[in-house]
Amino acid sequence: MKKKYKIKNERLVFAILIIVSFVVFLLYHNLVFSVVLARNAFANEMIEIADENENAIFTVQKILLYSNANAIDNSEDQSLKDMSICQYSDISIYIDNTNSISELTDENTIKQLYIDNIVATSNSDIGTKILNYKNPLDFGKFKMFESPKNNRIDFNIINTNSENENNDYSNPTFYTDCSNPISLGYLNKDILKNYSVTQDSNTVTFNGKVLKEANINIEDINYTLTFKIHIVNNLNQKFVYNMKLDVNLDDANGGIYNGYTYKGKNTSGNEYKFFKEI
Repeated sequence: MKKKYKIKNERLVFAILIIVSFVVFLLYHNLVFSVVLARNAFANEMIEIADENENAIFTVQKILLYSNANAIDNSEDQSLKDMSICQYSDISIYIDNTNSISELTDENTIKQLYIDNIVATSNSDIGTKILNYKNPLDFGKFKMFESPKNNRIDFNIINTNSENENNDYSNPTFYTDCSNPISLGYLNKDILKNYSVTQDSNTVTFNGKVLKEANINIEDINYTLTFKIHIVNNLNQKFVYNMKLDVNLDDANGGIYNGYTYKGKNTSGNEYKFFKEI
């Protein structure tokens, strides 16, 4: 015998059906519809970014790298019995702002420049690795310096000749028209502490040759630098370049063991374009 079921509260059942339908709609919207919308929005954003970066306003034009070493005598009588050995590199990064715009405009001149996300790594953990601004007048000279505050280097932007004449280049400096390079210094200090000359010699070489004299393996101090260069132009548009420098201090002729290395690299290709942020 079949049982008959009678709904006593039709309004309650109707309300429950409405609630269930709403929940199902929300689940569909969140799991399916919103995913499709997000995917389309992402695709449209990528197309917009690609269009904006088709003709780069700023590119890395050239990189110059001078590498050397030094020994700091910490002995009170300057007897060369307590020395700290350091390796340093001076880096000049030239920015091209005339690749797509031949004359100077608000679009290809600099309002703000800074470097952050600085990371220095090598094949070993010997020494203390630092990257900071270096006065271009000291290029090729050994100078001690400290890590930048908050791991960021902010450049003072020079806009006029009078500002240039009164500027102190011991502080980070860059010209609004990109006519000077970004000047940086890398320092790996205290690679070897308490180094003393051998009994057979009472002299030390104050350049890259000291690394060989102290039996420091070049492979241990080859290094990689990564950092971001941020540019804001005079239209307040933002650009960023992810720099990666793999520095090999060796070569077929002995490299830094011979005293110093000086290398230049002219850059070309999409990998050297500053990326315009949307």
